[in-house]
Amino acid sequence: MEKFKAFRIHKDGEKIRGRFDELTLDDLSAGEVVIESSFSGINYKDALAATGAGKILRKFPLVGGIDVAGTVIHSDDGRYSEGDSVVITGCGLSEEFDGGYSEIVRVKGDSVIPLPVGLSEQQAMILGTAGFTAALAIIRMEHNGLAPGGLPVVVTGATGGVGSLAVDMLTGAGYQVTAVTGKADSKAYLEELGTSEILHREQIDFGERPMEKAIWAGAIDNVGGEMLTWLTRTMSWWGSIASIGLVGGHELHTTVMPFILRGINILGINSMATPRELRLKVWQRLAGDLKPAHLGQICTRVIDFDELPGSFDEYLHGKATGRSIVKIR
Repeated sequence: MEKFKAFRIHKDGEKIRGRFDELTLDDLSAGEVVIESSFSGINYKDALAATGAGKILRKFPLVGGIDVAGTVIHSDDGRYSEGDSVVITGCGLSEEFDGGYSEIVRVKGDSVIPLPVGLSEQQAMILGTAGFTAALAIIRMEHNGLAPGGLPVVVTGATGGVGSLAVDMLTGAGYQVTAVTGKADSKAYLEELGTSEILHREQIDFGERPMEKAIWAGAIDNVGGEMLTWLTRTMSWWGSIASIGLVGGHELHTTVMPFILRGINILGINSMATPRELRLKVWQRLAGDLKPAHLGQICTRVIDFDELPGSFDEYLHGKATGRSIVKIR
């Protein structure tokens, strides 16, 4: 049986390590669709899983990579044919099932999304889980009344993958965007993506009152903790906060007052468990009206598969800007 290379995560005692292994198809998780990978991506979650810095994997060993794009080479699912370009994000990859850091990937049919017209496999991985999550957040905020033309929408963690793509999508859709970042050298990058205002995290007065001046129509928050608390205090009437990340802490210290006096919402965004019907709609919009205009600038690095093991540290230490993708073949 033909062998192929995969980046597999092992648990040796209490230590978790990722390494390249030679596998065969029989080594992979069960599934109806076999794909030859072209590109994968690197997300914060991938770095946590590959290094053991976070408890992501539910069993060992497991191939890493929560995203993959490639071409179908075999399918027992009638919805897909040999030669189809497809994309998979989340759906338990690198948690319960073998993921995208592999020359050959086998997945369940319901996880597979036909690549929409208007996206290449490489562009699909520049988007990846990060772009999917940003688009899902915007769609859910729109469902709750967000529309262009009002107060600004604020994006925290704006230079990361989700943040960069969210800024680009929102500005392209006609929103005025304020970017919050802790990186002092990010001005030119964020302005190129179309942001109207840049707030540096250290300069924010988080306040102490249950409600402060209402300044935001909506927010996409990648930080959590004190930042999310501040957003609840400063959200305008009927505004929505899409809560995505917790790099600033998992606790939330607020009051019910912004919720009952201003009618604000906190929308939890879970991209991994998104129902398939909604997942298909999100990808159609990513190839259409929400397709970012600056994918080339947001993709700050394309690495070869062999370089993958040395690429996780900058994600763990908050040094990554934009998106890095991995060329598998």
